[in-house]
Amino acid sequence: MVDVFVHAAALIHRAAAEIWPTAPVELECHVPSVTGYVHRTRVGERILYAKTSLLGVSLVSLLRGARGPWPAVLEEQQAFVQQPDGLLQREAAQLRLLAGLDRPRVCAVAGLAQGVLFTEPVTGPSLADLLLVRPSDTAELLALAFHELRPLHQAGAARRLDPAGVIGERSIAGTFQRKFNGLSGAAYIERLGAERCTPETNAELAALVRLSVERLRHLRMGLPAPVGTTLVYGDLKPEHVVFPDGATGRPVLLDPGLMRAAPMVDVAKLLSRMILVLIARRPDATTTREILDGFTVFAVTRVAQMSARDRKAWLRHLLTLWLMDALNILTTYLSAPAALPLPPLGLTLIERAAPVCRLIDTVSADLARDPARSDAWDLALDEAMAVAS
Repeated sequence: MVDVFVHAAALIHRAAAEIWPTAPVELECHVPSVTGYVHRTRVGERILYAKTSLLGVSLVSLLRGARGPWPAVLEEQQAFVQQPDGLLQREAAQLRLLAGLDRPRVCAVAGLAQGVLFTEPVTGPSLADLLLVRPSDTAELLALAFHELRPLHQAGAARRLDPAGVIGERSIAGTFQRKFNGLSGAAYIERLGAERCTPETNAELAALVRLSVERLRHLRMGLPAPVGTTLVYGDLKPEHVVFPDGATGRPVLLDPGLMRAAPMVDVAKLLSRMILVLIARRPDATTTREILDGFTVFAVTRVAQMSARDRKAWLRHLLTLWLMDALNILTTYLSAPAALPLPPLGLTLIERAAPVCRLIDTVSADLARDPARSDAWDLALDEAMAVAS
C-alpha cells in the first residue's frame, strides 16, 4: 500500500507542476477513500482537492490484487493516464458539461493532467449535516437538491451526454453485478471482514450477504430496467450535496457519475447512503423518525401522479436499488485491507456490519416473500429505524 500511496502523491506533484509550473505544491491532508487517492493540496495560494484514479478501479480492489501485482499495475498505469476516456477525464468532462447548464451547480474544475483531477473546494454544511440538525425540513431539503437535477431528469436529457462519456462505474446495478457475479463473487463474500472482524462475525456476515445477494438478484431481474432518455447524477450521496449559502440556498454537487437511467436511481442512492449515515451516527429516535418520514413525504411526491399499481412497483424498485447499493458499499468497507485508511463512516459501519446485514436480509426477504404487499415501504423504513436506534 505504501508504494501505491507514494506513487499517487508523486503523480499529484507532477500533474500540478505541469499545470502550474511556477507554483509551489504542498500535499496538506490525505482524504480517506475506498475508491481513489484524494489529497487536499495547496498550489501556490490556492487550496484544491486532487484526485487520482489507478486503472479506474477502487483502491480496495487494487490493493486486493484485482489488477495483478504492483509492478504490473504501475506499468499499465503509464498508458492508462494517457487515455482520453479515463475515469477522471470523463468526470472532468461531466463537470464542465454541467457547469454550462443553468442547473445543477457543481464544483469547479481547476485543472486536469497526468490523470489527476484538481477541483475547487466547496465550503458549507452537507445535506447529511443539515438533515441531522434540521430533521423536520427533510422533505424540503431533498426537494431543493432534486430541483437542481431537473434538467438531467427531463425526458431527452440523455442527448446532452456522449455515450462514451458515461461513468458506468458508479451504477448501482452494474456494481452489484461486478461484485457478486459467479465464482469470484462467491469467493469475495467468503472473505468479507477477514482483516477487520472476528471469525464468528465473518461467518455471520457471509451467510447473510449470500442470502441477500441471491434474493436481490432475483428481485432485480423481475423489475423493469431503470433506463430511458433521462440522465441521473449517478453518485448522489448526502456528503456530495453541499449548501454553501445555508439551508435555503442552492446546493452545489460534487463528484458526478452521469449515466443514462431513470431518476429513481438518484433517489435510491441518496436514500441508501442517508440511512447508513443514520445507522453510523445514531441520532436520537425523534431525529431519525423525522428524517425517515421526510423521505416518505418526498417519495410520495415523486409518485403522486402514478396509478396505485405503478406507485407500488416504483417503490418496490426503489427499495431493491436501496438494498443493492447499501450492500455494495458495506461490502467494500468490509473487504478493505486493514492498513487502508477509511473514512469515519466506513469504520463505524464495519463495527455495525452485522445489524446492517440483518436489515438488508430482513427487508429483502420481505420483498421476495410477498411481491404484492402494499406496506413494503413502511416496513422497510421501520426496520431501518430500529437499526439506527
